[in-house]
Amino acid sequence: MAVRIAGAARSLALVGLLLSAALVAPSPRALSAETEVKARTIARFGIGSDAVRFGALDYVGGFSYSSSDRRLKGVSSIRMRPNGAGFLAVTDTGFWFAGAIRRDGQGRPVGIADARIAPILDKSGRAMPSKGEADAEGLAIVGNEAWVSFERDHRIEAFAPAFAPFESRGRREAHPIPKRELRGNGGLETIAASSKSSPLKGAVVVVAEQSIDAKGNLLAAILGRGQFTVKRDEPWAATDGTFLPDGDLLLLERRFEGFGRVGMRIRRIDGATIRPGALVDGPVIMEADLGQEIDNMEGLDAWQGADGHTYLSLVSDDNGSFFQRNLYLEFRLAEDRQAGVGTSR
Repeated sequence: MAVRIAGAARSLALVGLLLSAALVAPSPRALSAETEVKARTIARFGIGSDAVRFGALDYVGGFSYSSSDRRLKGVSSIRMRPNGAGFLAVTDTGFWFAGAIRRDGQGRPVGIADARIAPILDKSGRAMPSKGEADAEGLAIVGNEAWVSFERDHRIEAFAPAFAPFESRGRREAHPIPKRELRGNGGLETIAASSKSSPLKGAVVVVAEQSIDAKGNLLAAILGRGQFTVKRDEPWAATDGTFLPDGDLLLLERRFEGFGRVGMRIRRIDGATIRPGALVDGPVIMEADLGQEIDNMEGLDAWQGADGHTYLSLVSDDNGSFFQRNLYLEFRLAEDRQAGVGTSR
């Protein structure tokens, strides 16, 4: 079971994670293996508070989780199946992580069932041999394929089928941002597919974590169409993104300013403003710090529940540290123009 760390101790633990990224490269393993995952429920998002509403989001529930399988670390992006029943995730050590979300009688997430871990295979069918090749940071579901964005060796690869790509060898996808403009550990952190009914008509978008243009804005692109930029608000860095049903882009961002100053926030960007050559920005719909149950938050997805409401799933990257946690947190969007959500729990 993961250790729960609060306040200053948690921020100290995050220092090692955020200042270094030299993790051990994965070793070749069996293509796919089931693993047991233990979970600890997080009933309240605010530490010592019964509050439910946080910005434009209502907290539904969540949990921290751990496994004796040492491959389960560094979760960097997640994509949910319809109605939030299951998920596919990637780790920055080069693994797929899939499973089903266990829920209690009220529908709140309490753990993970049917967990499966498998190496992301290279073109020769083997686990990727080095951190430079295996650093998977973003994940998008595009039709029946899972598209993964990698840092260090900056690239996008497509795998099939979408939610079970364990034996697939990746197919390279082109993107319009030159490699020379991408920082080694601040590259294609976000990849997200818009819906076909949105202003972007199903296009796939990438956003860099910290790679910037001459004006200091984050590099981004619509695949197959061209580049745009996202206004950077220092010291925030983009860690993941997802599209809402109406076509707006939610961008997850992380703040790290040293001891005790760690945070996360979600920015909502009007999808109609995303086009080649544009500089885009949007309001912050939620922000949290160590007064809430956060860690190194790196993954975000949006999905529609059976009740018609829009839900958000967030996951953290524990960097394999004993002092950090793997988190799964779930929120409901309190105001959504597409789904018509306007009430809190």
